[in-house]
Amino acid sequence: MPTMTIDGAPVEGSQTFDVVNPATGEVAAQAPQCSPEQLDDAFAAAQAAGRGWRADVDERRKAMLRLAEAITAAGDELTADLVLETGKPVPVAASEPGICAAWLQVFADMEIPRRVLQDDASALIEVAYRPLGVVAAITPWNFPLGLAMWKIAPALLAGNTVVLKPSPFTPLATLRMGQIMGEVLPPGVVNVVTGGDDLGRAVVAHPTPRKITFTGSVAGGKSVAASAGADLKRLTLELGGNDATILMPDVDLASAVPRILGTAFFNTGQACALPKRIYVPDALYDEAVDAFAAAASAIEVGPQMGPLSTKPQYERITGLAAEAIAGGARVATGGAPVDGPGYYFAPTILADVADDARVVAEEQFGPVLPVLRYSDIDDAVERANSTMFGLCGSAWGADVDAARAVAERLECGSTFVNTHAALLPTVPFSGSKWSGVGVENGVEGLLAFTEPQVVHTARV
Repeated sequence: MPTMTIDGAPVEGSQTFDVVNPATGEVAAQAPQCSPEQLDDAFAAAQAAGRGWRADVDERRKAMLRLAEAITAAGDELTADLVLETGKPVPVAASEPGICAAWLQVFADMEIPRRVLQDDASALIEVAYRPLGVVAAITPWNFPLGLAMWKIAPALLAGNTVVLKPSPFTPLATLRMGQIMGEVLPPGVVNVVTGGDDLGRAVVAHPTPRKITFTGSVAGGKSVAASAGADLKRLTLELGGNDATILMPDVDLASAVPRILGTAFFNTGQACALPKRIYVPDALYDEAVDAFAAAASAIEVGPQMGPLSTKPQYERITGLAAEAIAGGARVATGGAPVDGPGYYFAPTILADVADDARVVAEEQFGPVLPVLRYSDIDDAVERANSTMFGLCGSAWGADVDAARAVAERLECGSTFVNTHAALLPTVPFSGSKWSGVGVENGVEGLLAFTEPQVVHTARV
């Protein structure tokens, strides 16, 4: 039985809950349910550990590098847990321990800035950045380890301590990583607790944390913001995306289509920052639909593309596709679940889809990709921006300057030219509109785990 980690020690839950293997649809393991008293213990441990942890940034850097080594050494074990609970193919699951190590290494080498505003005969005025205290991190099921480390690494370097709650759909690998963190880091610096939505609400409402960092749905983010706001907790929310990709009239389909589709269907399409709506000029539309369909139909379900990771998501994708088809969308390939056990859905390309179809207007978060035609660039940009989502977007074409000009007109936090979802620890990542509040990654993401403090030294 996996255990939680509180104050550096393994802790069992008084109760357990089921963890389902999405490749079979069957219960594969049990995970501990954190009690209210155990949650109090976790926050108390984080609060106490913070006094020593914030004192020495060099020691924090060394500890983070040791943690990166330990996670790398446990990579096979963590990968096996991820495959069991998410259904990811082994190569996709194996990338997550590497992401964790990379984020720890990059942030361990990052400088916390200290700005000088005035330095003259009358005064030295500086802006320092101090830790917030205890950070509560709530993570989703699509990248359980990678997205946890997006939060943990900058929080630790900034001098904070952490209480981490993973999704109840995918707690196993995070629990194991929590045990590793408990062995490598000082007791209480990172605590891992598991449970369902009630635990998540209790984490956000708890009086101890001064910062909530959440990755999940828009609805979940709004709930977190409402609760955290009552206590004026600081917030970072990385929420949904419905990324638009615009193919320029001079695009090379032979080069662009495989790259776009490979990104769109990465992790079975279960990531926020992936292409989810493809806009194609009239003159290229039929050729593009055929090219996307050919590339999608060549994907081998199972070895190359895993199942949807949860039953609710499988049911949502099935419903969105069926609704679009009933509304007149043309199935270029796929369009239905795969026969057999588990939550597998065929790689699907839909053509001639109406803009108001839910598969276009909402984030589908699965292997169903609508391909939409446009008459001119202004039309494409206007329709791409006609949404409350604003995470990422991209433009693809031979004339890079023209594609960049279009990409910069997209209302989103990250725009790409001839690529998409190229996310790096050194580059800030944020969303506009309903896609997020605050910033992750880069120096900006590091500073999101701090608060500025003016240090004014008079010289007269």
